[in-house]
Amino acid sequence: MSNSKEELIAELSRCVLEMEDEEVKEVAQKYIDAGYPAFDGIMSGLVDGMNKASELYDEQEYFVTDILLCSDAMYAGLDMLRPYLPEEEANAEKPAVVIGVVEGDTHDIGKNLVKIMLETAGFEIFDLGRDVPLDRFVDKAREVDAKIICMSTLMTTTMDGMKTVIEKLKSSGIRDHVKVMVGGSPVSQKFADEIGADKYSVNAVDAVRVAKELIGAA
Repeated sequence: MSNSKEELIAELSRCVLEMEDEEVKEVAQKYIDAGYPAFDGIMSGLVDGMNKASELYDEQEYFVTDILLCSDAMYAGLDMLRPYLPEEEANAEKPAVVIGVVEGDTHDIGKNLVKIMLETAGFEIFDLGRDVPLDRFVDKAREVDAKIICMSTLMTTTMDGMKTVIEKLKSSGIRDHVKVMVGGSPVSQKFADEIGADKYSVNAVDAVRVAKELIGAA
């Protein structure tokens, strides 16, 4: 393998795309040993590979299990490169996002994919998990000064919980300070508009675009 920066970055991307969580460590070490900047390796290599994997998922060529394995490889590479980030980049403030599946629903695969993609895109994620009590979204958003709350559900019976959270945000006085994204198979833009959410995200790839748009970073 060549030691050129471009080829090593391409290898980092390939390792993520092909789920090579051990090989990516070797490539990352080689990249660092060659003296190349960690930030470029992360963004142009690891993140690029994850973005390509997400495109394949969107095209139904990759499945949920593939995306999770790709993310394992991405995180393995991140563990190698992150210690070499310049201090200002390592300590750069990341927009806080609170994410969870609303109370009454335990389906969290879609939520987990959105979490991975937003982390990859540079957001700081506070994952509340599944079957999340509605007050918890509001409390956590206030605690971490969240810029975005992401809520999902796969059940029509729990969709109204999203509206309740938005009402609780209003009554707590922080609705104007936090954007609300909703998603899940029974959810639509029409529903998002009806309950007063800011945006609807159709899938994990779209979630990154929507989140960046909401904070003015698109």
